[in-house]
Amino acid sequence: MTRLPPLGSRLRLRIGLLGGSFNPAHAAHREISITALRRLKLDQVWWLVSPQNPLKAANGMAPLATRIAAARAVAAHPRIVVTGIESRLGTRYTADTLAALRRHYPAMRFVWLMGADNLAQFHRWESWQQIARAMPVAVLDRPGHNLTAAFAPAARALQQARLPQAEAATLPDRRAPAFLLLKTKLNPLSATAIRQQMQARRRAAG
Repeated sequence: MTRLPPLGSRLRLRIGLLGGSFNPAHAAHREISITALRRLKLDQVWWLVSPQNPLKAANGMAPLATRIAAARAVAAHPRIVVTGIESRLGTRYTADTLAALRRHYPAMRFVWLMGADNLAQFHRWESWQQIARAMPVAVLDRPGHNLTAAFAPAARALQQARLPQAEAATLPDRRAPAFLLLKTKLNPLSATAIRQQMQARRRAAG
């Protein structure tokens, strides 16, 4: 199983960071990651499994260890690293997590990855401008959001820093802010839909 380099490592790698609750992880997370590995010429993608997403209710959230184990089973890829490092760093907000990762891995070239569905609410995140200034951002298509992503408030604010898709492979080397909308295979799966299906099956069985 692939693990993170030790804190303080001086390895120079191109790393995509995909954060979230992963409650549960699913095939769309994997497809986004594999697309990012290929199109952005990344060495690895790290799944940052959040102890508790500040924008989501704790009710119905599986334990962190359970979500990490399930995410590793879904990822099943030698260049996708699943980690709960936020609990080790003691960070709650994404902006703080990214700042800590840059301190601990000063030679890494990080790219923040998100689905177009998250871009719609990105401007509501704590210190979202700090995230955009910390590292390049790649937004990947998600069903129902790919056509509207460019008009999200954060996307409009970053319009001057937007790159054409043809320059996707240069994104990890860009100085932030740098922003890219990346088309990918659309997978309709979502963690919310999966949880709803599981609840419906439990009710039917009961």
